[in-house]
Amino acid sequence: MAYAADQLNKIFDRTSGYCHICHKKLALKNYGLFGARASWEVEHSTPQAKGGTDRLNNLYPACISCNRAKRDSSTASARARNGKSKAPLSAEKRRKAKAGNSLTGGAIGALVGLVAGPVGSIVCALYGAHIGYNANPDK
Repeated sequence: MAYAADQLNKIFDRTSGYCHICHKKLALKNYGLFGARASWEVEHSTPQAKGGTDRLNNLYPACISCNRAKRDSSTASARARNGKSKAPLSAEKRRKAKAGNSLTGGAIGALVGLVAGPVGSIVCALYGAHIGYNANPDK
């Protein structure tokens, strides 16, 4: 099936531009370019051979090697072969997860810092927020 540019953008953005199977970073411009670095294809989570549709909720970006290796197997088994259990987060969900991680890290840091007094609490809260924000929300 041929996809319009806006459809490809929506599919690509569903995982913030990562392969939904192995989590490798993909390049939007390299859609369908076999052999190109970070190239990708549209992958049907539920294979068409098993009744999968072309609706957006069934379409994910996948690096070409992952898509072709998956064939008509389940997405869960394909991800498991790569040590993954779920798809990477969309940009919106990634922002929310990072904000939540930052808040949690800051709160834990503040509690730990209470041992060192008010200044320690502030320093540890900032450090904890920084660590929480930079943690990978896909793990």
